[in-house]
Amino acid sequence: MNISWKNEVEKRKDALLKDTCNLIMIKSVLDDQANSVAAPFGEGINQALEFMLDLGNNSGFETKNIEGYAGHIQCGSGEELIGVLGHIDVVPEGDGWSTDPYGAEILEGKIYGRGAIDDKGPTMAAFYGMKIIKELGLPLSKRVRLIIGADEESQWRCVDRYFQVEEMPTMGFAPDADFPIINAEKGICDMELVFQNIGNDISPLKAFQAGRRFNMVPDLATATVKVDQPEEVIKNYKQYLDETKLHGEATYNGDDVSFTLEGLSAHGMEPDKGKNAGIFLANFLTTLNLKGNAGEFLAFITKYFYKDSRGRTLGLNYEDKQTGPLTINVGKINFSSDSARVGLNLRYPVTYDFDKGLNHLEEMIREKGIVVDLKTHARPHYVNAEHPLIQTLQEVYTRQTGETATLLSTGGGTYARSLNAGVAFGALFPGRPELAHQKDEYIDIEDLLKATALYAEAIYELAK
Repeated sequence: MNISWKNEVEKRKDALLKDTCNLIMIKSVLDDQANSVAAPFGEGINQALEFMLDLGNNSGFETKNIEGYAGHIQCGSGEELIGVLGHIDVVPEGDGWSTDPYGAEILEGKIYGRGAIDDKGPTMAAFYGMKIIKELGLPLSKRVRLIIGADEESQWRCVDRYFQVEEMPTMGFAPDADFPIINAEKGICDMELVFQNIGNDISPLKAFQAGRRFNMVPDLATATVKVDQPEEVIKNYKQYLDETKLHGEATYNGDDVSFTLEGLSAHGMEPDKGKNAGIFLANFLTTLNLKGNAGEFLAFITKYFYKDSRGRTLGLNYEDKQTGPLTINVGKINFSSDSARVGLNLRYPVTYDFDKGLNHLEEMIREKGIVVDLKTHARPHYVNAEHPLIQTLQEVYTRQTGETATLLSTGGGTYARSLNAGVAFGALFPGRPELAHQKDEYIDIEDLLKATALYAEAIYELAK
């Protein structure tokens, strides 16, 4: 059967763009403080999930809402199940946008908005791929489910719950990374380093805060410090900002100086693409030679994380050919009169001995009065290059793009790792900037159309 998938997408371009923009306009950020039984992750995320399921219903698909944790849109018939896993939750928008983060503005052939590339645009592309197959009346010998997660950017409670009550697909892909195909994903661990001796002395550091999520490079840090010579400190801080080419401000009221520092947000899988506001501010504050726990807290951050995202100083550095180097993102820094914590997002290669590394870290910091509070941990994921899933996707990608469908690895974590046999398949094309979790996130409209054509043919070839 000779089908021009690109032409079929072009026929539906206006509807695709409209639905994508409407989905981006929903502020679907995790809100655990305003959740409910029907909306376990908050009303915004629930609204986005219902939006997708309504699109499925209106297009004649079978749909199901799994208690607000996830949902699916299904077509086809047969014993085997092909899964396509996307998500509609997004990370917080952050600061410094040139457009409204939820405005879904179209400028110079791009749709701007939080979630445009991660992962609302690609999820919508996958939905339209299924929609094309259905509207063309193409016969399928397998079922296809677009599984929509609602907690991917946090704790993955969505797919955990989903696969407690729904079947595991035979194979599938996640449209939530890069083209051509990612068949190897690093292990991912969120942890907090908890300083246990806080509260034993009167600290000159009254407060320090940076970061909202483990998997984001903090773009803003604030601190309040009691100092002896505030004017001299402010002068030195301005000089530090000039040297580092960063923006910030320092003001004083009496003996207290309040600091702000603006960094550059980036995805936690590659911290060096951002500028960590918390680490830079901690590095400056060490020059004040603060006494007691405050000084030790700041010195620890500077010594082990300033200009070191590879865990070298901690003795955790490791690299392999399959997935590259271990990375550490300092996603959260918090200090108050009775608490001090540093939140880390660690991503490690597929051949790394995580348990050995964790034991080393715990032993190393124990003598400093610091303990590890392990939050989440996902082991590495790998699919052999000879698997039929990869063979099919390679054929489709090469046929439509004319380019070799090389296999890639990533430090990112996609839903592919929740499948027994799953890979990440787009939607970011080679050469495009990685804007997930950054300000002014966008998806190129031509790329959205190309991805939709790829998903349509891939789904058909996997399920026909």
